[in-house]
Amino acid sequence: MRSWLALAVGAGLVLAGCGGDSHQDLRAWMAEQGKGGKGRLDPLPQVKPYEPFAYNAFDLPDPFKPRKIEPAKGTSKLAPDLNRRKEPLEAYPLESLNMVGTLQKDKTIYALVRTPDKDLYQVRAGNHMGQNYGVIIGVADGEVRLKELVQDGAGDWTERSSTLQLIQADTKK
Repeated sequence: MRSWLALAVGAGLVLAGCGGDSHQDLRAWMAEQGKGGKGRLDPLPQVKPYEPFAYNAFDLPDPFKPRKIEPAKGTSKLAPDLNRRKEPLEAYPLESLNMVGTLQKDKTIYALVRTPDKDLYQVRAGNHMGQNYGVIIGVADGEVRLKELVQDGAGDWTERSSTLQLIQADTKK
């Protein structure tokens, strides 16, 4: 039993020797560094009271909705015939149509026009095409000349000349 008692006393002395202040220098350095370091927060900004805005422009047009231009009240010689039956090429913008050739029957020259849908149409002077009420005024070997009617911001119709050029086929060697 003495050996047990001696063993217990020895173990206690060993444990007491290990529990000393071995990291005392680290603790002292941390305490010294923390002395002058105090956090500082900016004060919260002053909250301004909400002031409601009274919108009084209900009678003005909404700037976020497209406006439809009303036709001019006066009689204009340039106004298009809106009751006329539309031709097939009037469904396409002029920029999307391609002139691919010409042909002649008797003394009339026809232009061959291809649509984006790859349909091919024969047109001559007097036919309509494009979405701006375009009327063909002449067909030549390299171009179709048109007279278009466009409406300006005031609602007045103005005349504009346009051409549709012949597209040259790429020559492959």
